[in-house]
Amino acid sequence: MTVQPQQAIDQTVLVYEDDPGAPPGVVPVRHPVPQLETQPFPTAITQTAPQPDSAGPGTPAFRYWVAADALSSASRMWGTLVPSGTQWVPSVGRVLTVHLDEGIDLNAFYTRRGLEFFHRTVAGVEVFSAQSPEIVRHEMGHAVLDALRPQLWNAAMHEADAVHEAFGDISALLTALQMESLRVTVLTETQGNLELSSRVSRVAEQLGWAIRQLTPDRVDPDCLRNMSNNFFYRDPVQLPPVGPASMLSSGPHSFSRVFSGAFLKIVAGIFRQQPAQDQAALAKAAEIAGQLLVDAVVAAPVVSAYYAQLAGHMIAADQRRFGGAHGQSLRSAFVRHGILSLEAATSITVAEVARRGAGLAEAMPGGSDDQGLTTVTVQGMAYGIKGPLALSAPGEVRRFGVAGSDPAGGSLRPADPEQVATSYLEDLLRRGRVDVPQEYRSDTAVVDDNPARFKTHEITRSEATEGLALVRRCFA
Repeated sequence: MTVQPQQAIDQTVLVYEDDPGAPPGVVPVRHPVPQLETQPFPTAITQTAPQPDSAGPGTPAFRYWVAADALSSASRMWGTLVPSGTQWVPSVGRVLTVHLDEGIDLNAFYTRRGLEFFHRTVAGVEVFSAQSPEIVRHEMGHAVLDALRPQLWNAAMHEADAVHEAFGDISALLTALQMESLRVTVLTETQGNLELSSRVSRVAEQLGWAIRQLTPDRVDPDCLRNMSNNFFYRDPVQLPPVGPASMLSSGPHSFSRVFSGAFLKIVAGIFRQQPAQDQAALAKAAEIAGQLLVDAVVAAPVVSAYYAQLAGHMIAADQRRFGGAHGQSLRSAFVRHGILSLEAATSITVAEVARRGAGLAEAMPGGSDDQGLTTVTVQGMAYGIKGPLALSAPGEVRRFGVAGSDPAGGSLRPADPEQVATSYLEDLLRRGRVDVPQEYRSDTAVVDDNPARFKTHEITRSEATEGLALVRRCFA
């Protein structure tokens, strides 16, 4: 593995500031040479660093510097927000390894070995996922969240996966808003109403365009996903596993839009509270929202209805850090997206936080993969799998008695851990995301062996349970 050499301070590289966009794309700009050893989240690209004055778009050198700049900027941004001592999960090691082109696909993955990016030619356009800063920062977000809350890696629940995808999109958003040029552009584009669709709310325009050429209804009409949305919370156990981009499903990328949509409204609400409505105020709003999210991720218990716990803990974090100054913006955003019911949002008072939130300020990131999880064993034969199958279900104790909105009024009752885990397993099998080795299949196994269907999970033998278990391979 080759790590880039130190470069002169006055050298620059040509990069994209955000997604290259659908053809014909955007114009690259010059940034200082990025430093991949940026702490606390150092990265290393497996190929040799090219000269800073290398050729522009369409070349391996350009793709290298775009990815390096995105990695470095994301590390700087998250480094200011995470608790001291946060580091990559042990299997990653000290440095997160990045592979810029692992073959043909319209995708990118975070595994606990590193980040993997791909390419594919669509309608005569060669699309490299590593050439999109938004995609790189999204995948970096998976790794950062894994460092903060490794328990989510194997948690058998829809909302854990969806939080990972939302966190990735938020990573792209917050890193973009570190740049003054993009803040000015967004304020001009939205005329100060940051809830509107903008250059930074639209995630992965080019990849979205490429996928749309092949399956038109799979993604949004102008990007992969848009954080400017009004998707309303439903218990994912009650949602279909797949569907067009225009509807909500339990699939992690689809369901993530409920939380990321609320987060964009939180940034917009905090921005409206700032004394000045300028680019500096937008930077401050993004920083505050990001800090509240990190605090909540570290403190919130891993339970079913996880979205609601994160929302409650963001409100509690605001009370601790800022005296509740942004409570209205938080409550409004979470209620508008149904993540909190009206009664839940109003129940998180200063007194309630003091009574139930003892020790939140001392919460630390990390922990073991199984901390906060409980093992649920299901009969594998019901799913065409030989023998009992262990699932890691959410098992912590709720700190706040909050839940999402019931469209008919009041609060939804969270599903029990076993129902959450089995629904999650069934959805993975319906989507063809589980690799079931031949020796574990019964005669009635229902397995998608299409090599084009990437497997995010596998059935493997577990020493801990002395039987079969569902384990994660990657976040895709």
